[in-house]
Amino acid sequence: MSSTNPPELPSEEELAAMSREDLVRLGAKLDGVEFIEYPDPWPVKGTRAEKRAERLVALWFLIAAAAGLAFVGIFLFWPSAYTAPGTDGYTLYSLYTPLIGATLGLSVLAVGVGALLYTKKFIPHEVAVQDRHDGGSSELDKATIVAELSDAGNRSTIARRSLIKRTAGLGAGAMGLGVGVFALGGLVRDPWAQTDSENSLWHTGWKSDNGERVYLRRATGDPEEVALVKPSDLDAGGMETVFPFRESERKDHEALSKALKRSDNPVMLIRLRPEDGRKVIKHQGQEDFNYGDYYAYTKICSHLGCPTSLYEQRTNRILCPCHQSQFNALEYCKPIFGPATRKLAQLPIAVDEETGYLYARSDFTEPVGPAFWERKS
Repeated sequence: MSSTNPPELPSEEELAAMSREDLVRLGAKLDGVEFIEYPDPWPVKGTRAEKRAERLVALWFLIAAAAGLAFVGIFLFWPSAYTAPGTDGYTLYSLYTPLIGATLGLSVLAVGVGALLYTKKFIPHEVAVQDRHDGGSSELDKATIVAELSDAGNRSTIARRSLIKRTAGLGAGAMGLGVGVFALGGLVRDPWAQTDSENSLWHTGWKSDNGERVYLRRATGDPEEVALVKPSDLDAGGMETVFPFRESERKDHEALSKALKRSDNPVMLIRLRPEDGRKVIKHQGQEDFNYGDYYAYTKICSHLGCPTSLYEQRTNRILCPCHQSQFNALEYCKPIFGPATRKLAQLPIAVDEETGYLYARSDFTEPVGPAFWERKS
């Protein structure tokens, strides 16, 4: 669905002179948004019902703060050294784990309930219809979205609800303090550790080391069985999941097994039908990533990282079963349905002239999967 009558774009001078309300209206038009309903939750300000709702939200945030501080106190000062049953101090020791679990859980729960209640009680519940569009955001889009977010904050009345702001800050701070007691540093991977290609977030298992070719290998169920892929192995309209393989790892059982388990390694190798191959629209800068009718795309969905393991031969659509995102294999795997907003990363492939096997010409040149991968390549 697209807009048939796009609004006239303002000049830079006109844009600078626009008020927040003007930018909100312009941004809605540019985004193809139509508000069906946009009611004010409290059309009459300062009523008893409004104040009761505000106090209820604040109460939950205070509970979160109290529980979070209680967790920290119990975690640090409650007797936690092992005490045998039947000895002095066993009762206090036996309560340690239940208490830290209950207090931290209550703190997290209370913050969530407080945020949920605030959303239900004070955030306008608009009903809107919006067009989908492909591509990045212009400076005009950025200016209008800032105005829209500011307007949303103003309509939510958070600015004048100091009680909720103070208690929310206190509750979230206490909860964060409790969570911070745990040693989380070891659970966070360093994306800047580019020297270690196995653990780096900047590369996948398709990265070539020392110029060694990385071949496409199918999974047979036996990690030590190496079955490389030739173009003739796929019928027209077929799809197969492939993984990286290096000749230097042929006798390395651990490396062979890791290649099948690494989460960013699975790739869909698709052979389009000849009549469909003539309809392909390629992404700029990736015009030579395919080999004839053979295209290779990551199986990691750009939404939340689920495996996009379903391929419809007749419609040339790739589907993610987790949240029903769909990608058009004839148009550089751009999303055409569902919550995904970015195309699937394409792996550049070619055929080894000596062996006839398919191999990856390089690692992915674009983000793979969600979250961290929004970075620029």
